[in-house]
Amino acid sequence: MTSVIAKKPRMTLHRTIRQEFRKNWGLYLLVSIPVIWLIIFRYIPMYGVQIAFRDYTPVRTFSTSPWVGLANFRRFFTNPFAGNIIGNTLSISLYSLATFPLPIIFALLLNYSPVQSFKKSVQMVTYAPYFISTVVMAGMVLQFLDPRNGLVNIVLSGMGMDTINFMARADYFYHIFVWSGVWQMLGFNSIIFIAALSGVSPELHEAAIVDGATIMKRIWHVDLPSILPTIAILLILSSGAVLSVSHERVLLLQNNLNLMNSEVISTFVFKQGLQAALPQYSYATAIGLFVSGVNVVILLIVNTITRKLSGSSLF
Repeated sequence: MTSVIAKKPRMTLHRTIRQEFRKNWGLYLLVSIPVIWLIIFRYIPMYGVQIAFRDYTPVRTFSTSPWVGLANFRRFFTNPFAGNIIGNTLSISLYSLATFPLPIIFALLLNYSPVQSFKKSVQMVTYAPYFISTVVMAGMVLQFLDPRNGLVNIVLSGMGMDTINFMARADYFYHIFVWSGVWQMLGFNSIIFIAALSGVSPELHEAAIVDGATIMKRIWHVDLPSILPTIAILLILSSGAVLSVSHERVLLLQNNLNLMNSEVISTFVFKQGLQAALPQYSYATAIGLFVSGVNVVILLIVNTITRKLSGSSLF
């Protein structure tokens, strides 16, 4: 009798799950596609992370490659260029993170635009760069900054100023990389904030207007508190990728003259693991694992701080 009673909740749970799947099988089928992609391309490859602690070569399998412990990590940190590479990565990431409020400001400006046709036109123009490929976007930047025929230098010449070879100046690389990214992503990144602002209760704005609040006060006391959870979550996600600078755009804008400021961890890993005459898979994997570990720690720290300050967090 006791065994029968103990099995009954299991049968009920099984029946409930089966009924739920039959009722919403279409939704489960839809969500299964990204879940399968995530498992195949994100979780299964984690098995190969072990080569960061091995001396791996393609002629051996993962399991037969000899263990070397932390030798690959020590090799990176003893590299004379490691400090410069990590410094460039942090400088670019923190610089990019400093532009985080720009999509919020842009969304607020569009939200208070009284002319709908103007608002839609601005949205279309600012969204368009996002759909330009990284290669084309980098090519456009190089054309704009060309020392002879670039638009920027033509304007400088017209103003009686000397032309500048921007891509040959290492001290300009941070600004070129970050602001070209802002140009490409500003409109797209503002979409989620525009959507969040559209969900703010009109009654709050009506009450604020009755109380005599100006637009700036309505933004500060109504809009920003309402979208604060969205801001907090996106800020946490951005902070969690502080050491992950996209290598594609860096490589396209990189040259021998700006290499001192343009070499970041992702480009170094790419060159060591794939582009080198003798690819060093274990070494590149160790550096990538180090980056992932630091990003996770920063994510946890920022998530904790944000939860205490605003009450919103990822977990």
